[in-house]
Amino acid sequence: MALSSARRARYLFVAVTVGHILLISTQVSTRSGASLLDSGVVAAFTGAQRAAWAVAGGVRSVWSGYAVLRSLKRENEALVRQVTELRVRLQEERASARGAAQLREALGLRSRLQWETIGSEVVAGSASLDFRSITINKGMADGVAIDMAVMAPAGVVGRVVRSATAASIVQLLVDRNAAAAVVVERSRAQGIVVGDGETLHLQYLSATADLRKGDSVVTAGMDGVYPPGLLVGQVDRVDRAGMTYRDVVVRPAVDFSRLEVVFVVPAGAPGQGAP
Repeated sequence: MALSSARRARYLFVAVTVGHILLISTQVSTRSGASLLDSGVVAAFTGAQRAAWAVAGGVRSVWSGYAVLRSLKRENEALVRQVTELRVRLQEERASARGAAQLREALGLRSRLQWETIGSEVVAGSASLDFRSITINKGMADGVAIDMAVMAPAGVVGRVVRSATAASIVQLLVDRNAAAAVVVERSRAQGIVVGDGETLHLQYLSATADLRKGDSVVTAGMDGVYPPGLLVGQVDRVDRAGMTYRDVVVRPAVDFSRLEVVFVVPAGAPGQGAP
């Protein structure tokens, strides 16, 4: 679309005016001696240069920060590896120390017993409250038979309920179907401990039985399974109503969740075989 005469005249006027300003700026000098045009060009160039340097500086800062972060990340990864290695070594040292302590405990137990036992390792366990048991790596080929008592350095574990050639299943004393004849060591009060899946309850006590929290409870040797004098646990709670014991809770001496080595008491040990 062709421009109108008036519009062309305005554009021409603007162009002539700008030309005159440029011409005048080349002739007018500043205090430094340079022309006004040169000063304007230099000022504009300087501003653009400063802007470019600012952008470049920002890029350099970002890159430097990125490089620092990468370096810190590498250092952090190296530290994490070192900490992990140290933790593994610490676990190895703890396992070694725990093994030595268990060996000393086991040797101490053997020196106290009046009969030879069959040492065995725990290879599996059941977490079900309906049947609390462990599997050991000794069986009939090693002389293990049903109804043999099983103990740990801390006290009574349970009894063998199933035996194969090279492995056996041990019913833990805290199983709901387990029981043992016991006696309170301090007062000689007699009763029977039964399991509930997690702990023990002392039942069939005489109304005149003397019980206190913290009393040690040991096997009585009258059930044909457990020899007398083996530690079962400590009285943890005594609930009595009048002359009757409603509930006596016995805390087991053995931590059944951490069993690793147990000992089977062979048939013929004192207190076995004769209820």
